[in-house]
Amino acid sequence: MALSYKARRRLAILILVLGLPIYIMLAVAIMVWLGRPPLVVEFFVYVLLGIIWAFPLKFVFKGVGQADPDADQPDQKLD
Repeated sequence: MALSYKARRRLAILILVLGLPIYIMLAVAIMVWLGRPPLVVEFFVYVLLGIIWAFPLKFVFKGVGQADPDADQPDQKLD
């Protein structure tokens, strides 16, 4: 499934604004439910969870910061 540039951009914003805060709350809730492990273990779990969320969503964020490839290229200035 190939998403257009605009669809990927909108989906990336939706993920960052809604999905990531929900993921953070879920991760914290699970850590609280499991009981508080030693500080070093807790730190590494949060670091791991902070990295893992991006891998399944890499296709959405890839190239979003670049110019729209589907847009018409502006005329180049001749000096």
